[in-house]
Amino acid sequence: MKEDYIQKNDYRSIFFTDKAEECESELKSLFLNHLEYSLIKDITTVKPWDIYYALALSLRDLLIERWLRTQYEYRKQDVKKVYYLSLEFLLGRMLTNSLINLDVYNEVYDMLKEMGISLEDIIELEPDMGLGNGGLGRLAACFMDSLATQAYPAYGYGIRYDYGIFKQQIVQGYQVEEPDNWRKNGCPWEINRPELTYRVRFGGKVISETLPDGRIEHHWIDTEDVLAVAWDIPVPGYQVDNVNNLRLWQATSTAEFDLEYFNNGDYVKAVEKKTISENISKVLYPNDNVHLGRMLRLQQEYFFVSATLQDIFAHWKRYHNSFNNFADKIAIQLNDTHPALAIPEMLRILIDEERMSFENAWEITKRCFSYTNHTILPEALEKWGIALFEELLPRHLMLIYQINNVVMEEVVRLYPGDLAKMRNLSIIEESNGKAIRMAQLAIHSSHTVNGVAKLHTKILCERIFPDLAELYPGKFQNKTNGITPRLWLHTCNPQLASLISEYIGSGWITNLEEIRGIEKYINDSDFRTSFAEVKDINKSHLSRYIYRETGIRVQVNSLFDAQIKRLHEYKRQLLNVMGTIARYFRIKDNPNGNFVPRTVIFAGKAAPGYFLAKRLIKLINNIGEVVNKDPDIKDRLKVVFLPNYCVSLAERIIPAADLS
Repeated sequence: MKEDYIQKNDYRSIFFTDKAEECESELKSLFLNHLEYSLIKDITTVKPWDIYYALALSLRDLLIERWLRTQYEYRKQDVKKVYYLSLEFLLGRMLTNSLINLDVYNEVYDMLKEMGISLEDIIELEPDMGLGNGGLGRLAACFMDSLATQAYPAYGYGIRYDYGIFKQQIVQGYQVEEPDNWRKNGCPWEINRPELTYRVRFGGKVISETLPDGRIEHHWIDTEDVLAVAWDIPVPGYQVDNVNNLRLWQATSTAEFDLEYFNNGDYVKAVEKKTISENISKVLYPNDNVHLGRMLRLQQEYFFVSATLQDIFAHWKRYHNSFNNFADKIAIQLNDTHPALAIPEMLRILIDEERMSFENAWEITKRCFSYTNHTILPEALEKWGIALFEELLPRHLMLIYQINNVVMEEVVRLYPGDLAKMRNLSIIEESNGKAIRMAQLAIHSSHTVNGVAKLHTKILCERIFPDLAELYPGKFQNKTNGITPRLWLHTCNPQLASLISEYIGSGWITNLEEIRGIEKYINDSDFRTSFAEVKDINKSHLSRYIYRETGIRVQVNSLFDAQIKRLHEYKRQLLNVMGTIARYFRIKDNPNGNFVPRTVIFAGKAAPGYFLAKRLIKLINNIGEVVNKDPDIKDRLKVVFLPNYCVSLAERIIPAADLS
């Protein structure tokens, strides 16, 4: 172990190296220095977590060197930049991805092995980052990886959540939510940027002033303010020098502490404002079944887009003297409607702060934004009541009305007297209480709108937004969701990745289209045998994990049937459950029948306020209790619900799944 290593090499330092001598590699030197000087550990106090943390800090140092070079090149060339705005970034773990993308995995493996330390054990210590929940967040993470790998100048923007969505426990079959304190021991990947702090305003009122030249200026005053502080996470491309940036905003108070209240003994009141402000970045998706929850969600959405737009404009003005080519250099992608408030926020900045006319600001705004739609469920399309909007964002409500007036003028011109068209195309919903329809706002204000699958886009155009598709021919495009092969094959399924590369080369790692080259080997007996062996290894790993987490023994030779995603009625887990029940009764009715053994694996979280989804989790676990203990069934059918679904759990399940 480590003590033997030190004695064998007779190092004079209390740690692993003599400071007077150079380490054999830059990375090893960084690692040992971080252990001693960043973590203040010696051989008598070092713990496995310290190894992980020092290793992550060392990799971060390498990333920062590349990040600085990357940003310098972007500035020097004055490149067009992509800004990806998302309320979620489901990154998972960073260590393995960074080791592979920096091409130092083998070096670190050997370095730790020499010290008697298992890299695999260290990797398992890292918690998933609590910054996302579902496919929307994973798409954002995959985009960031691909943009960096392909050397696009791209920046992600989101919220630095204290507790993420939640940590899911299963107690007597029920989902129980606990805070996901993913940063309780610190996060070595993020870099605090207190110099990048912006004031975000809520509430107040708007007063108008008529200037001598007849123009009207609007002033948003008497607001309640919150500070947004930047935290950066470097995003490396795969074995390239390019490193992009994910910037996350943390909410802090403009008044940290009220000494007068404290001195008068009112200790709660002394920190009340700080607590209220910091709630904005506490959790992802607060329960919106109550008014305060809805208010907090709207605050979250505006908080992060306001800080982001202020940051974009501050960077622009640092290197440019006008906004003449702003829309030629700035591309802002809205990942769903959560960041759609960036549209009126851009108008507010251009009009109220940069003294631009509405007409010019509107033209610039429309050229900057594009929007990704993620849902075809009408009830899931985001809407905000006018009263809540007026209370929190009165200036933005005025601007949305102004956008809607421009839109309605065009609709009346094109479709005179067509009230149905006016009703469908308006940003403002008039029925069931007036509300702002965020999808309509995003579509009217973006130059491009995309669905995430061919059928999805077809339904958007033909069933959900047919009038918008007619009004804007060519605006709707399909961009089928993809995945990054670096994570979902190369990293989480290394043996299969090696097998594929052995047959067709490694080009598929950065160009997934090349993986079609494997089709020519589908009848190759050697390839098929090796493929099956890899699958069995992955299934063995997962079966051991299932037993460790749930106490359920599953057969490796059974068909692993996995459905892993957030619990929702439209995700149709209930249909899968009904199929499992039917399969159970078929076996019961014909106990001597020849059935393919099947292990049905569920994983996913239900929103805290989503009653039916939480009951579905209970149903799945109840069915598992019956099926798994029925002696007539034996090993022909098993039902497993794996708790606390996250990226690292998906990395275990997906390589082992036969059917998904």
